[in-house]
Amino acid sequence: MDRYEIRLSGSGGQGLILAGKILAEAVVIYDGRNAVQTQSYGPEARGGASKAEVVISDSDIDYPKAVELDLLLSLTQESCTKYICDLKKSGILIVDSGAVKDIPHGDYRIYEADISDLAVKEIGKAVVTNIVALGILTRIAGVASEEAVRKAILARVPKGTEEINKKAFDTGLRVGGELLAESKRS
Repeated sequence: MDRYEIRLSGSGGQGLILAGKILAEAVVIYDGRNAVQTQSYGPEARGGASKAEVVISDSDIDYPKAVELDLLLSLTQESCTKYICDLKKSGILIVDSGAVKDIPHGDYRIYEADISDLAVKEIGKAVVTNIVALGILTRIAGVASEEAVRKAILARVPKGTEEINKKAFDTGLRVGGELLAESKRS
């Protein structure tokens, strides 16, 4: 893999910065490849715009920012509208269908799941929406091994929340698999 660029986007408080850190650590520490992670969020922090970027490569990474996205995860309409222009034609767009109603169509693959609703209904807590999304992304993109991401999650989440986060990740993996299977049938 020469260079694979991912942007996790939404609003502050959704845990996307943590998800970006987990993904980068999974790639570097457990898969033994190169990755850099950058982040930004609006001055409002909670509720303001938020994004985390992860650049993955088997060779040296000379520029840490994502410029031509291979994958865009959008948990809000604002983030989808703002960042879709950076997605490659052959890229992947993953959206939270509960929040993103106006999906811009283009020459990229689109995967829709009501990610925040899954977190609430299947896990019982909205706070794990980021980990559900990470599971979906991991299964669809395949840029980090599932075992590496699982280990990175357990190393990063607060003590006492390991089981709920494992369940959230497994839910995301299952849903990501369903979305892949559905796209192959279409």
